Amino acid sequence: MTEAFVTPAAMEGHGRYNRSSQVQAAGMSPALPMLQRAARMVPLPAGSQPIVIADYGSSQGRNSLVPIGAAIEILRERCGPDRDISVVHTDVPENDFTAVFQTLLNDPDSYLKSHSGVFASAVGRSFYEQVLPSNTVTLGWSSWAVQWLSKAPGTIPDQVQVAYSKDAKAQADYHGQAAQDWKNFLLARGLELCAGGRLVVLTMALDNDGEFGYRPLVEAQYAALLGMVERGFLRAEELHRMTIPTVGRSREDILAPFGADGKFGGLQVEEAEIFYGEDHIWAEYEQHGDTQAFGAKWTAFSRASVFPTMAEALDGGGTARIAEFMDRLEAETAARLAEKPESMLIPLGKVLLAKS
Repeated sequence: MTEAFVTPAAMEGHGRYNRSSQVQAAGMSPALPMLQRAARMVPLPAGSQPIVIADYGSSQGRNSLVPIGAAIEILRERCGPDRDISVVHTDVPENDFTAVFQTLLNDPDSYLKSHSGVFASAVGRSFYEQVLPSNTVTLGWSSWAVQWLSKAPGTIPDQVQVAYSKDAKAQADYHGQAAQDWKNFLLARGLELCAGGRLVVLTMALDNDGEFGYRPLVEAQYAALLGMVERGFLRAEELHRMTIPTVGRSREDILAPFGADGKFGGLQVEEAEIFYGEDHIWAEYEQHGDTQAFGAKWTAFSRASVFPTMAEALDGGGTARIAEFMDRLEAETAARLAEKPESMLIPLGKVLLAKS
């Protein structure tokens, strides 16, 4: 399946995502106990076959280190020091895999530094198709990735984020694409996991009120884009093409593919929960009162994660115009956030799946 837009894996290179993913790192913490339970439950491969851990949607690798390391520690306790463990980081071909391997080699938190007999590799393909051999994955982990669609199904006439669009067609198209992508993701993992294997998924979600969250950030960002059109830097047609192809799923959306028997594609849901991630940037602001830092940190999160996707809609100008677009959007969004700091709602979903 071809990726139609830049996904989180293909964000600005040179490790920018690693440096600007504080929100993802904080939101990941509540899912770690679920991954640790999964590591204790999975059947280990027979004989001397390696234990395979798959990291679906690794991006630039920094936020994979702690969870994968925690899983390795438990598996190593179970299998002893001599069993090989293979960790496969997967993402789309455009991903900055150089940053992944530099992080694995150099970061003090790298699991390669704290565990022997562990071998890291990477696969550059979309996880909406099968990317690893059938019946080979012992334990899977996917964090802040499956909210990204395989493609944007169309434009969003009144926003760049469909969650805050009032256009009924855009809403239907994007949620329909999200439903199909989720099924494709599950079917592929059902093929790859070993019998009894587990997969833990952490993703952006919708809360019980249907709220996607991040409203002040999204509104500041869109207002900044409109201002860039008014001042002539952006053409209206360019803004019209800009979309952020992410969709939050409710608990009902997550469970929708699973029938009355609770199974789909060889998988069954063992746990599924919607919760709120902690807004550490807001907590820092409350402590220090630095409005500029508040705006800058939240905008750095957006620049690293979604600005490159929107930049794909620009007409010409090459790398210089893309860089200027991103610099302007970052500065104007940060300034708007600094004018009126607000806490961000961060709905997340965590799911534990088992291959039956």
